Amino acid sequence: MRLTSLPFLPFVLYSFRSLHVKCCSVIVDLTLILKDPAVISVRFLPVRMIPTEDASARKREIEDKLKQEQETLSFIRESLEKSDQLTKGMVSILSSFESRLMQLENSIIPVHKQTENLQRLQENVDQTLSCLDHVISYYHVAKDTDKIIREGPAGRLDEYLACIAKIQKAVEYFQDNNPDSPELNTVKARFERGKELLEAEFRSLLTRYSKPVPPILILDAIGGDEDMEVQEDVTLEHLPEAVLQDIICISAWLLEYGRNQDFMNVYFQVRSSQLDRSIKGLKEHFRKNSATSALHSPAVQTKRKETPTKKPPKRPGTIRKAQNLLKQYSQHGLDGKKGSNLTPLEGKDDVVDIEIDSYIHCISAFVKLAQSEYALLTEIIPENHQKMIFDSLIQEALDNLMLEGDNIVSAARRAIMRHDYSAVLTIFPILRHLKQTKPDFDATLQGTAASTKNKLPALIPSMESIGAKALEEFADSIKNDPDKEYNMPKDGTVHELTSNAILFLQQLLDFQETAGAMLASQGKCYFNVFLCLADKVLGNLQLNLSNKAKVYEDPALRAVFLHNNYNYILKSLEKSELIQLVAVTHKKVEGSYRELIEQEIQNYQRSWLRVTEHLTERNIPAFQPGTKLKDKERQIIKDKFKGFNDGLEELCKIQQGWAVPDKEQRDAIRQAQKRVVSEAYRAFLQRCANISFTKNPEKYHRYSAEQVEEMIDKLFDTSA
Repeated sequence: MRLTSLPFLPFVLYSFRSLHVKCCSVIVDLTLILKDPAVISVRFLPVRMIPTEDASARKREIEDKLKQEQETLSFIRESLEKSDQLTKGMVSILSSFESRLMQLENSIIPVHKQTENLQRLQENVDQTLSCLDHVISYYHVAKDTDKIIREGPAGRLDEYLACIAKIQKAVEYFQDNNPDSPELNTVKARFERGKELLEAEFRSLLTRYSKPVPPILILDAIGGDEDMEVQEDVTLEHLPEAVLQDIICISAWLLEYGRNQDFMNVYFQVRSSQLDRSIKGLKEHFRKNSATSALHSPAVQTKRKETPTKKPPKRPGTIRKAQNLLKQYSQHGLDGKKGSNLTPLEGKDDVVDIEIDSYIHCISAFVKLAQSEYALLTEIIPENHQKMIFDSLIQEALDNLMLEGDNIVSAARRAIMRHDYSAVLTIFPILRHLKQTKPDFDATLQGTAASTKNKLPALIPSMESIGAKALEEFADSIKNDPDKEYNMPKDGTVHELTSNAILFLQQLLDFQETAGAMLASQGKCYFNVFLCLADKVLGNLQLNLSNKAKVYEDPALRAVFLHNNYNYILKSLEKSELIQLVAVTHKKVEGSYRELIEQEIQNYQRSWLRVTEHLTERNIPAFQPGTKLKDKERQIIKDKFKGFNDGLEELCKIQQGWAVPDKEQRDAIRQAQKRVVSEAYRAFLQRCANISFTKNPEKYHRYSAEQVEEMIDKLFDTSA
């Protein structure tokens, strides 16, 4: 029997004691019965009276039963005696066994306790040896980790962090158990060195793999919502996935074990620089490319063939549209032929237009990139620091956007001070885009400082103020534009004031709501601000044109000038939505302009009266065919021919240099003039056909009716 199995003995002894007690209890009960037979026989007591005649028989019967009972009792007594003897023997055996068990228990328990103590001592020794090995290992940590720490975490971050964990445990051990030991200083220095290298690795990974987002990808991201035939979500990946996981791991360690938050400053500095560089790269992309190529994202060509193609992004309404119309009219007129003195500044306006488009796209790019930066930041920076770091991260890019916006507003303000109201057209698209972007901007910057959230939206009131001022002054400037003779077109074509005013109104069509909000912000409450403005501009323009026409000494040129301008206004109104808007307050606006145009045509046609008046029958003498005319009569006919010829040549020479850009109007005026002049000329020639008024008729009859018509066909044609 092994000593480790002895603990069951107390249970065995207890079981035997219980059995002994139970046996003794049975024996006692039997003894009581034997000592008092009445206990058994008591049930045989008579319960009723027996008749006398049966008494003797009943007595014998009872005696027989009593005898049987006595025999039974004797048998039981003998059995009890034997049982008592057996019980005594059993008790004796049990008592002896109990005694022996007691002796065994007294002998085994001390041995068991001693064995237990020995086992405990053995375990203590094993634990002590293990602790000693563990403690001794702390003294070797510095040596064991030296190589890994010196080589740094690059390429083996998990192994490096495990090494740092060993050093950290060694530091904690020496601090708790031997704070004065030199080993503590060694492992502390090693731990600090390891932490520095982790911080350096954090900066290195972040700097090495943080690259500006390519402009093509940014254009795809900000244009993907509306312009894709099949919408797709463009993901901006700032860091490779493996590098991102290492950065997340390092940041978590530095925060939990390094007790250092300097890495957060490193993070926002590096990412802030990349955010700003991404936006500047987009801006540079616009500068290097023409407006068309810059806005047709080349990403379409770089995508896989199966990728849905992208439509060109919708361009914000800028001054380009007005300048293109102005350019088209100045080069070709309304009919495709040259005939205008208007010269838009193409190069300057193209540069301004690209800058405006660039700025608008940079605003959208900032919102999209900031959203992407915040998503990246939440994986690296602890939650309680995210808003603060994000606020710092976007400051540089946001300040640059703000500065550029202020410069645009300042440039527009200076231009408007010089009465160059077309500059306000640069404000409208930016202002509209700012308002459209503001909900996304506010949502993206939620949680940042109020000063940060209000920076870019602060441009809105300043733009509204300067825009409202420009709109109010523009209408007044149309009325007060000076009548400078040198500024009037020599050929009577459309005045620059007319084209600029109409083109300005056409551009404002795209910004009706924005213009209304501008004036409303300055306390102007118009039911339809654009309608009121257009009505005022057209009225002032008509009044100013009437005054300008007085500069021309020739009434015919004056009529051509007004005709061209009125016709240009009407055609421009019809080609745009302006005619419907103006018709709200002036239902007969189209008919009114047509009456003005027809009136000026009639005024022009009066200039030919000095030609056709020589063809009338007035002063022509009455004569019979073959009758010889007097000298005076012959001279009258000669003077009529000469007056007609000289007047025709003079008018054709002068009016050939005039311009009627509208081909339809030009042809109509020519046809009407040809009809009037040729009919009168043919009739005159017919009357003079049989009259001999000179020996040299070819001297006076210079032109045939067909030649006259050809000369009139060359009116308003400088190339003839």
